[in-house]
Amino acid sequence: MKLQLLSDLHLETEDFRPEPIAGADLLVLAGDIDATWRGFDRFAAWPVPVLFVAGNHEFDGRELTDAWPALRAETRRLGWTLLERESIVLADRAGQRVRFVGSIRWSDFDLFGAARHDAAMRAAAYFMRLMQATRHGAEFDAAGVRAESLACRAWLEDELRQPSNDQWDKTVVVTHFAPSLLSADPRYGAQPGTASFCNADDDLLAQADLWLHGHLHCRHDYLVPRPGRGPMRVVCQARGLAQKGEDQGYDSGKLIQV
Repeated sequence: MKLQLLSDLHLETEDFRPEPIAGADLLVLAGDIDATWRGFDRFAAWPVPVLFVAGNHEFDGRELTDAWPALRAETRRLGWTLLERESIVLADRAGQRVRFVGSIRWSDFDLFGAARHDAAMRAAAYFMRLMQATRHGAEFDAAGVRAESLACRAWLEDELRQPSNDQWDKTVVVTHFAPSLLSADPRYGAQPGTASFCNADDDLLAQADLWLHGHLHCRHDYLVPRPGRGPMRVVCQARGLAQKGEDQGYDSGKLIQV
């Protein structure tokens, strides 16, 4: 199966016109496509199926308990498949069956361990003030993000533990937040704020063949060894903000082979 991966397009402010790639079987949108949702219509007539995992900016200024059903209705209108703590098995033209496991996987701020957890939570407060979202009517603060994140992590761990029973051939995980410090933005390194972008899900990587993510405004494509098996692959194909030069070297036409 061949995938086109797009994320962090920020169409609420960016002037970017995505184009389909010849040969792709599926378009994966890994979040932060448009905080207003209006830019979603650019993918309405996409020539291949669209699989969507939300990003944090899809919830800017919104109440989470209302936004999730509204977002699901909007993606249904567009004919997309929204995955949030859900999985789906899709087959390509050659008959290969791929299980897609999807969740936004918010930050749990445990990236650097217990010793730096409090510092990571304090750094996150800045990002949450910018987001201005609520959860159950209360401010969606770092503690609320962590609670959502731990639920995502528990679901991912359980789902990835499920045996194939000959129902799928490969597993692809799609999250918005990154699964490893290996995906950190080299501009910022291992500072406390990085825990708002990457999780320490390294122990789950071996259970996937491919892990797609966004959130970091940079690109990554690296292999992670798996004892007794071939390496798994992690890919981030985020565009970022042109006014910051983050789109330099961006290739929206990259095909990813499962």
